[in-house]
Amino acid sequence: MTPFGLKMREWRRQKNLTQQQQAEFLGVSKAYISALETGARGQPSPVVVDQICVWLGLIWDDAEELKRLANLSHPKPSIDVRNQTAEAVYLANLLAQNINRLSASECQRFIDEIERLTAS
Repeated sequence: MTPFGLKMREWRRQKNLTQQQQAEFLGVSKAYISALETGARGQPSPVVVDQICVWLGLIWDDAEELKRLANLSHPKPSIDVRNQTAEAVYLANLLAQNINRLSASECQRFIDEIERLTAS
């Protein structure tokens, strides 16, 4: 599951809406909606995310949150570390090789630290 899919499902269920209703509104299949929610389908396009925000009635901060999560929900992200330090290359590879060994709480600790270090 992706962060985007998890949040989309949460808001859809809070509003007592179905995947079928969402699919009909967006003009896509129910299978596509299910795949977005489970992460079997990659990142949705910005247009689709905007349409989902409209369908869910999201405004302001909620819509921006869903858009941010969509940008962070590619199921196979790539990291271009060309022209980076040896430490950056090592970090990217170490994470890629070990991400499956980390629990959700351990991942959250890394997320928190990276967000702290990169806050502007």
